[in-house]
Amino acid sequence: QNSMVLSAAIFITLIGLIIYLHFVKIDQESLLVIGSLGIQVTSSYASGKESTVFIEMGQVKDVVINEAIHMQKVIYYLCILLQDPDNPQGISEVVPLFQSSKPQLDCLIEVYKSCQEILEQRKTAPQSS
Repeated sequence: QNSMVLSAAIFITLIGLIIYLHFVKIDQESLLVIGSLGIQVTSSYASGKESTVFIEMGQVKDVVINEAIHMQKVIYYLCILLQDPDNPQGISEVVPLFQSSKPQLDCLIEVYKSCQEILEQRKTAPQSS
């Protein structure tokens, strides 16, 4: 009887670990910004599974570094601000990036500067009719 309970506990623990590795534990996050197309956010899980989100450049209003207070500590994170289709001056959604890897502020600033360069090129490029 005890060995059966122990076996069940080990089995449930292994199943929980597999689920954690496949759906929760993010191993790597990447951001690809192409001014003429959009922004691709990819998360690679420990199991090898990948999750990709693509945001069209027409939806992107801006990329910003936001700050929050968490457990008596200030944390910084990069966000994509999506433009509200009904109100060109408004924001419909805030998409946080790098939530699992939580890079330091100096790293976020480098990514932010690169994103801003691409967004500026898009704004100054002649629009084709």
